[in-house]
Order: sequence, then C-alpha cells, then structure tokens
Amino acid sequence: MPDQVSVLFVCLGNICRSPTAEGVFRQLVTEQGMTEHLHIDSCGTGNWHIGKSPDARAMAAADRRGVDISDLRARQIKAEDLDRFDYVLVMDRQNLADVRDIWHQNGGTEPRLFLEFGESGQAEVPDPYYGGEDGFERVLDLIHEASQGLLEDIRGRLA
Repeated sequence: MPDQVSVLFVCLGNICRSPTAEGVFRQLVTEQGMTEHLHIDSCGTGNWHIGKSPDARAMAAADRRGVDISDLRARQIKAEDLDRFDYVLVMDRQNLADVRDIWHQNGGTEPRLFLEFGESGQAEVPDPYYGGEDGFERVLDLIHEASQGLLEDIRGRLA
C-alpha cells in the first residue's frame, strides 16, 4: 500500500480549469487532514501561459468559495509527468487525446477524464475562458463534486 499518492490535473492552458481543480482538491485534502499523503499539481497541454498566474476570473471565483489559487503558476505537461503521477486527470476529450498521444509514445500513467470521479453525468469540464462569470461557477461546482469522488478513490488506494 502506498503512503503517498500523486495527482496531476490537466487542461489546455493551465490558467482556468486545472489550477481550479488543484486548488479545490488541495483544500479538500487539507480539510480531511490528508496533506502528507498527497502530492497535487496541475499543468496544461499548451505553452501559451507558462509562468503566468491563473486567469483573474478563475482566481476570483475560487476566492469567493474560500479557495486561494493565486500562488499557482502555469506550466506545460512533460512526458515525465506520466511517470511521476499516479493520477493524470484531464478536463475534456481534447486534453485526453493530447495527453494520450504522449502516453502512447512514452507509457506511464494512463490519463483519464477527471469527471469520471463525479456524479454529474457530464464527461467534460467546460472551458470557461471565453464565457461569463457563471461558467467559472459551473466549473467550480463540477470540480468540487468530482474531487470528493476522487478523494474516496484515493482513500481506497491508501487503505
């Protein structure tokens, strides 16, 4: 049985969905007193925002729910990430296809859609970048719900 599990959240640019997922999941893990058992990170498939803070709207929406993601900085996924992380969780089918290309070439942890851990019935976390504030709220709802299912899965892995 492992004593630490690592989770990587992946979206397109690593400024909206995946840093939100990292922040929400990090907070849930902290509330459950499990921080010593988890390593949590996020990244994007694209390279446009490397080194940048999350989108201001994503930070504001998270902050309204008591989640601080202002310390996060965007980075691009690397092949080694698939060897380093136990869970590689992507936000949509295009992210899944992009990360699977890396996986097919290099092996490692097979990427999965993050919302497989939720009960919303949705397969994808919609990208709120080009929409309004309500899109960021919807993303938070989906991520929070799937994070609870993910934590239960990890508890089983740690047992």
